Amino acid sequence: MAKEKSIYTCSDCGGVSPKWLGKCPSCGAWNTLVEGIAEVPGASVKNSRYQALAKSQPVATLSEIEAADFERTPTGQEELDRVLGGGIVAGGVVLIGGDPGIGKSTLLLQAIEDLSHKLPVLYVTGEESGAQIAMRSRRLGLAGSKVRVLAEISLEKILATLEAEQPAFCVIDSIQTLYSEHLSSAPGSVAQVRECAAQLTRTAKASGCAIVLVGHVTKEGAIAGPRVLEHIVDTVLYFEGDTHSSFRLVRAIKNRFGAVNEIGVFAMTEKGLKGVANPSAIFLSTHGEPVPGSCVLVTLEGTRPLLVELQALVDSGGPSPRRLSVGLDKDRLAMLLAVLHRHAGVATNDQDVFINAVGGVRISEPAADLAVLLAIQSSLRGRPLPKGFIAFGEIGLAGEVRPAPRGQERLKEAAKLGFSVAVVPKANAPKKAIEGLTVHAVERIEEAMDLARGL
Repeated sequence: MAKEKSIYTCSDCGGVSPKWLGKCPSCGAWNTLVEGIAEVPGASVKNSRYQALAKSQPVATLSEIEAADFERTPTGQEELDRVLGGGIVAGGVVLIGGDPGIGKSTLLLQAIEDLSHKLPVLYVTGEESGAQIAMRSRRLGLAGSKVRVLAEISLEKILATLEAEQPAFCVIDSIQTLYSEHLSSAPGSVAQVRECAAQLTRTAKASGCAIVLVGHVTKEGAIAGPRVLEHIVDTVLYFEGDTHSSFRLVRAIKNRFGAVNEIGVFAMTEKGLKGVANPSAIFLSTHGEPVPGSCVLVTLEGTRPLLVELQALVDSGGPSPRRLSVGLDKDRLAMLLAVLHRHAGVATNDQDVFINAVGGVRISEPAADLAVLLAIQSSLRGRPLPKGFIAFGEIGLAGEVRPAPRGQERLKEAAKLGFSVAVVPKANAPKKAIEGLTVHAVERIEEAMDLARGL
């Protein structure tokens, strides 16, 4: 019997190599080639060059194509609807990934229960039995009277069930457990994941059924399988949060039907995941009185303004001072310290500098620069900023304070939550006074430092 031929497939880009290499020849990633069995092409593929060419299809002019907004069906989970852009779209395919035990199946079970009262739904589980799904449903207090459940991992059987049941919403938990009988590789391999996702996507587009694919994540936190999986689907959501904490974040990385970088905030309770109406309360510490090294930032997550407390600790570090940041970019912190020394005369060359964003949130926008430097100066001087103080603004290498996008919304959110003093870029100064909020507009970093010392 002839030995089966092996090929090596890149788990990042899906590129194929006839032998193992440390570096993928397609995308340049290291240690991503995984061994698999080469698929034998069918007769239709062998004889494809003898088949007649397909007929050309009619082409439409872009301006003549009728375009209407997508109809959305709310899932019943307001925070999930926010991330999705308002609800599910017929024929849309959503990929949701996260660490084991983070709450993916719990959230989707709650959503499918609410949707079952409006639409025919189907829950396909490849990791658990129907009894386990029923047990979780009872524990969450869900009736499940209209939720159809299928425990199956064969793609062909799942597609046949979709055709027979005709659901409008379907959950596949998870895509890594499925296998197609047309491929000989094991479930979870690159070829199986790619083929199963492509087949389910084609089915969703043809039938109008909205499908949610649950994906495993790697040690690095990325969704397991080829990167092409994220390109196939319409929406990619990531579940974030520490399993030891009761709060979870759902972040949209890609969304063809709505805004990206939106987040939904959930709290894990005994009855499942509940949306958090005021997420800013999670990211603010409850100090009785102002403390040195603390500054509140108004940041944007998608379309939502959030108030996050930034904490700085400056301590004597000796000849080799450390710079450590949690929730912010470490390289940007080093750059900001150089700007602070050059343009504001505040030296930290012999000091350890530690920065932390409270609540485990990750801040990537440069509008956090001004709040970071004000917190560092407050810790270095040992004097707290005044109560009800907020700041935001980007710092340039020349020491200028650049405007942040949608500054008016940030200020209104701060005023709504009771903050009374704000230091902002001059371009973000409001044209009309905001009730209860005193706004100080600055153009240079040295102005901001002098102003903070006098408050």
